[in-house]
Amino acid sequence: MEKILSALAEPNRLHIIELLRDGPLTVGEIADQLRLRQPQVSKHLRVLSDAELVEVHPIANRRIYKLRPQPLKKLDAWLETFRNIWDERFNRLDDYLLELQGKEKKQGD
Repeated sequence: MEKILSALAEPNRLHIIELLRDGPLTVGEIADQLRLRQPQVSKHLRVLSDAELVEVHPIANRRIYKLRPQPLKKLDAWLETFRNIWDERFNRLDDYLLELQGKEKKQGD
């Protein structure tokens, strides 16, 4: 999990993931869309590949990159544990606010 979060912490790598969400792209297409040089994009893709977030398919002299869903599912499952905690806290807050509203109505009567 640490490798995934570390890879996604860098803004350009996060943008690459967002671009690949729409489908596979070459290094050149990613570089053009992010307005970065190809060597920079290649370095970012290497980090994403090491974190197993992307996979590469070489076709002739081109490299096509696409997202790997498994690490993102793993990240989602990890985040789900935090969603449950926050849902509980928001439910308690809702109950407390409803209780306060009830007290205000009684005082206004």
